[in-house]
Amino acid sequence: MTESTDAWFAREILVHEEALVHFLRRCWPHREEIHDLRQEVYVRVYEAAGKAVPTAPKSFLFATARHLMTDRLRRSRVVSIETVGDFESINVLIDEVSPERWCGGRQVLKRLADAFDRLPDRCREVIWLRRVEELPQKEVASRLGISEKTVEKHVAKGIRLIAEHFYGGGGTRARARQALQDAGREPGHGQQQTD
Repeated sequence: MTESTDAWFAREILVHEEALVHFLRRCWPHREEIHDLRQEVYVRVYEAAGKAVPTAPKSFLFATARHLMTDRLRRSRVVSIETVGDFESINVLIDEVSPERWCGGRQVLKRLADAFDRLPDRCREVIWLRRVEELPQKEVASRLGISEKTVEKHVAKGIRLIAEHFYGGGGTRARARQALQDAGREPGHGQQQTD
């Protein structure tokens, strides 16, 4: 470097101090840290210029400010492990599945599989694509060559049949049917169906 770093810094960097402070105020939420941020930006720019003078000093100054703010944000989001101390003393819920829960879950899954297997073929296909593979209604309709309205009807019918099988008949069936009608899922044909 032919001139001193101090002279270069004063001529190329310090002239942008007002713009830098304005930039920091606009981007950094903690006003009380603006002065410290500005000083740290200057230190980083000065140290970098001591190694190699930037070709675009103003751009380098603002890029350094952005990087500094990013670094500070990253550091603020890191939680120190030392502050936690003894992990065993923390009341962490561990989901240990008891044999009863495991067996109960298996039984529920078996009942659900039985209900699913009893669905009519097309209905089962629609339910699988919509609820398991989570395909959009439009894609299911296109894949199966049916209308979107038909997809809706198969989904409603499938859910109703699974609920009836899963929860039994009787009053539950009527409540399930009424809930579907209230939700606009199953067309009410103007006649009351009896169990």
